[in-house]
Amino acid sequence: MDVLLDVAGLPRSTFFYHQARLLAPDPQADLKAAVTGIFEKSRARYGHRRVHTELVKQGWTVAKKTVLKLMRLLRLVCKVRQKKRYNSYQGAQGVVAPNLLNRKFDADSPNEKWVTDVTEFSVGDRKLYLSPVMDLFDRQIISYAIGTSPNLELTNSSLRGALATLEKGQKPLVHSDQGFQYQHVSWRRLLTDAGAVQSMSRKANCYDNAVMENFFGHLKEELFNRVRFLGVDALEAALHEYIHWYNTERISTKLKGLSPIRYRAHVLAA
Repeated sequence: MDVLLDVAGLPRSTFFYHQARLLAPDPQADLKAAVTGIFEKSRARYGHRRVHTELVKQGWTVAKKTVLKLMRLLRLVCKVRQKKRYNSYQGAQGVVAPNLLNRKFDADSPNEKWVTDVTEFSVGDRKLYLSPVMDLFDRQIISYAIGTSPNLELTNSSLRGALATLEKGQKPLVHSDQGFQYQHVSWRRLLTDAGAVQSMSRKANCYDNAVMENFFGHLKEELFNRVRFLGVDALEAALHEYIHWYNTERISTKLKGLSPIRYRAHVLAA
C-alpha cells in the first residue's frame, strides 16, 4: 500500500481519512428511507413539496430544498404534467348561462359551489370519457361518470349522482363550460328541479374553470401518462382507483396538507 500511496502522491493520513468517511454510516439514511417510503406510497405521484408536507406530519424537521436535493440524489422523479384537453364545445345547441362563478374558486361550506367538465382518453383506437363533479369547498370529486361517448347521459348521470348528496336547503352553484351537454334542456331541468343555479365559462376560456382543468392535468400525469393501458376496461378500473385515492389520501397544499375527505372532516368537526 505504501508503494501505491507514493506513486499516487497521496499522504497516508488523507487516504485513511477518506476511507473512514466511506465506511461511516450515512447520517441521512433514515431521512432517505422516509422520503423514499412517502414517494413510493404516493405511487411516484408526489413532488418534493408534498413529500416535505408528509415528512413534517411524521415529525421531521427538514427544509424543502433538502428534500428536493435528496429526491434528486435518489432519482425519485415526479414528471411534469402534459396537458391534453377534450373540447366539448360544438357550437350553439341551447341556452348559454352567465359566468356567475367568475373565477371565485373558494367556498365557505360544502355543496356551495360545484364545477364540472369532461375529459377524453385514447386507448388504441378506442376512447373513454370521464365526467366528474367537484365541490370547491374541499376539491373533492363528489360524483363522476365514465363512458365511451361524451353524450348527454354521461354528464347527466354524474350530475344526478352529485345532486343525490345534497342535504335539505342546499342549492349549489354549478359551473361548466359551454359544451352542448350543459346547454341541453335535460341538464338545465336537473338543475332547476334541484333548485341549483347554473353558471358557464366564457366561450373558449379554460381559465374560467381552472380548478377542474388542474384536476384533469394531475389525473393525466399521475395516472394516464405513466401506464400503457391494454384496453378501456383496464383504464376504467384505474380511474375508479385513482379518484378514490385522490379523495381519501392525496394531500393538497391548499387543504392544509390534508386530502379532500380529511379536510372536510377536520373543518366540520372544528
